[in-house]
Amino acid sequence: MVTTSQKLVISGYYGYHNSGDEAVLKSILTALEEESHRSNVTIEPIVLSGDPEWTTSMYGVRSVHRMKLKEVREAIKESDGLISGGGSLLQDATGLKSIPYYLGVIKLAQWLKKPTFIYAQGIGPVNRKMFNPMIRSVFKACNYVSVRDEQSAEYLRGLGLQWNQIHVVPDPVMGLPLPEAKVEEVSSVAVNAQGASVHTKLPVIGVSVRFWESDRKELTAIAAGLKKLCSKKAVHLRFMPFHLPIDEQASRFVMEMLGDLGNKGSEVSITKDLTDPQLMLQEVSNCDVVIGMRLHSLIYAASQYVPPVGISYDPKIDQFMLRLDSETVGSTDALDGDKLAKTVANLLDQRSQWLKEHEEGITELKQEAKVPAQQIIKYLGRKG
Repeated sequence: MVTTSQKLVISGYYGYHNSGDEAVLKSILTALEEESHRSNVTIEPIVLSGDPEWTTSMYGVRSVHRMKLKEVREAIKESDGLISGGGSLLQDATGLKSIPYYLGVIKLAQWLKKPTFIYAQGIGPVNRKMFNPMIRSVFKACNYVSVRDEQSAEYLRGLGLQWNQIHVVPDPVMGLPLPEAKVEEVSSVAVNAQGASVHTKLPVIGVSVRFWESDRKELTAIAAGLKKLCSKKAVHLRFMPFHLPIDEQASRFVMEMLGDLGNKGSEVSITKDLTDPQLMLQEVSNCDVVIGMRLHSLIYAASQYVPPVGISYDPKIDQFMLRLDSETVGSTDALDGDKLAKTVANLLDQRSQWLKEHEEGITELKQEAKVPAQQIIKYLGRKG
């Protein structure tokens, strides 16, 4: 069998030290590598990054600056195709620049006659109708389109894409493996808020928070719920900032409201400067339950068969929980601390039952997460 080498440019929100987005990149790279071993296609990735040196150092791949148009154009020109990576790239909730940028990169590849692939994206919210014809035009010219939820597929169908043009697949991070070198488990040693070692065998509750409401009422409710939980059970609250440094600030905001829980037998700690997605995945795998505002904290948890408790600030949180036949515990504008405490306590008591009900479905999602890589490699194999 003759092996062909194919260069693929990968576009996404990479190089900004957001654990969720970095996990998406790592998952795509891993899936492509695994699938290439089963085929006659070898993939040479070129990642568009906000910090190319860091991306190259972290993943061992070639990287160019995503905002330097000449470098981006040259990378695409020499490539055999472009992947527009997973995540919520095409949305206008955070501003007007994201959609034109990511569509522009795809369109540039199409102008250069390169095949283009949409890899498990979450589309929306798209509140401005002026973007609809742009998305329709670019996506109709793509060689493969996959989205991570049915709502994204419905949006694209509403633009005129045919149902058989769109694959609905899980988020790529559902397929992310643990690091080969297993790090020491958080249940045996961790670092507390002051930086001192914590030795505990308590149940570990992972907590991923972010700033959202201007009055911080969601974080106040989370703190109240955690205090209520600790009044009933001795636990280890393990804060896990996914987007540095802002999520660490949000974590410490909650931690300060918790006060000293030592007299109740509980412990509080926080991960430090953790940007490697697989090491964060390892942290999550050592938890007994994960409370998450960040989508990928919930995906990390589910992928490791850890019960996730979602707090919604965006429909993508609700959509993911629905894929697990579950619901969020509340939203950022309407969160009941007592309900949060009760939900976590119940999951701790009934974890084996939760696993029995969800294990098969999660295993299927982990396998389905590899489908886009399989389809892209298959296409490149035919092309080669």
